Amino acid sequence: MNILLFEDAQIDSLYPLTISRPGFALTVGAFRLYDVLCRWDAHITCYVRPFLREIVKLDYSQAKPALENYPWTLLVNARLVPSMENLRRLEHLASTGEPVVVRQGNRILAGLVPTPTLGSLTLSGTVAEFSNSLDLCLANLRTNNVPLHVLEFPHDLIKFHMQLINEGLQEKIRQGSYQEISEGVFAAEGARISDFVVTNSRNGPIVIERNTVIGPFCFLRGPVFVGANSRVNEHASLKDGVYIGHTAKIGGEVEGSVIDCYTNKQHHGFLGHSYLGSWINLGAGTCNSDLKNTYGEVKMEYLNQKIATGMQFVGCFIGDYAKTAINTSIFTGKTIGVCSMVYGFVTTNVPSFVNYARSFGQVTESPPAVMEATQQRMFSRRNVIQRPADIRLLADMYDLTRRERQMSEEPLSL
Repeated sequence: MNILLFEDAQIDSLYPLTISRPGFALTVGAFRLYDVLCRWDAHITCYVRPFLREIVKLDYSQAKPALENYPWTLLVNARLVPSMENLRRLEHLASTGEPVVVRQGNRILAGLVPTPTLGSLTLSGTVAEFSNSLDLCLANLRTNNVPLHVLEFPHDLIKFHMQLINEGLQEKIRQGSYQEISEGVFAAEGARISDFVVTNSRNGPIVIERNTVIGPFCFLRGPVFVGANSRVNEHASLKDGVYIGHTAKIGGEVEGSVIDCYTNKQHHGFLGHSYLGSWINLGAGTCNSDLKNTYGEVKMEYLNQKIATGMQFVGCFIGDYAKTAINTSIFTGKTIGVCSMVYGFVTTNVPSFVNYARSFGQVTESPPAVMEATQQRMFSRRNVIQRPADIRLLADMYDLTRRERQMSEEPLSL
């Protein structure tokens, strides 16, 4: 069977997290949609935005450029939540052997279609061209209202993460090779836990991947996952739904958050109910707010539109390669774009590729050449080779986000 994993026009609503990566590469709970689907016995083909195709070819080795001549193709929207419930429904859909399309309004979320039906589908055009050709291919197929959870906005990542991390960690434990070193604490080979570490697994497991170091005097309250080759510095506190990707450095207090691979938050400071991409560095003392002083519902602004989150605890959402200076304070429910550097008080959403110091009266653009040199230095510190595709992606992201950088004349917003 083929699986066609595709991005649609709504992928932009997950900015800044999907500026630099496909939607199926976001971590929700304890998994990425791509990784889960790769475990299926299927041929996976991905449709992504044109500027990401080279990166997908290099970094997602199981993704093939074209559909194979299998009788059936399972359609999977890249914004689907990788929950066990969603996956069971997709498996059921695939097992029926009946052509069907699952829609939410006019958006295609999933479907099972005869592969010849997709003969005129273009996998090389823009998102609009792909969506139009997919609609034409599926025009005569029956629609089914299978309930599937989908990511609409960045705050949905934290909403579903908090719901699913316990389930996800139990699945990781079932599939992995861990030793239960104390009640509810599971460690992979090479994990090192220093003296005087306190753990509490009453509300969920604690999973520590291979070659990870937990420093002395740390507190871990599950559910918590710490990825391979990461380091948790002494006196750190990780609690109540924390997911740390591989090769990260963590310190201070982290609660209910996702921190992706190669990101450093190794100094004191609070991070709560937030999503951090890759290659981010938070300066010492950086803190964010995840609760309004009124204890009310957090509303977020996306593309100049106010969206009610339905959530009381919402932190910040930071795109890849962003940096914060020492003692940066990030207000509740803010987004920070890719490749930006922020200082002082972050009271508004931050565009990509800017030096943001609005509390000091300054917002300036940061050209991609500066980020290219910074990326090379960051990569070399972690023995990662900077490829031409990585450099081109920086330039593409800069062009893609030009319209964001028009905020310097706005009044300071609190």
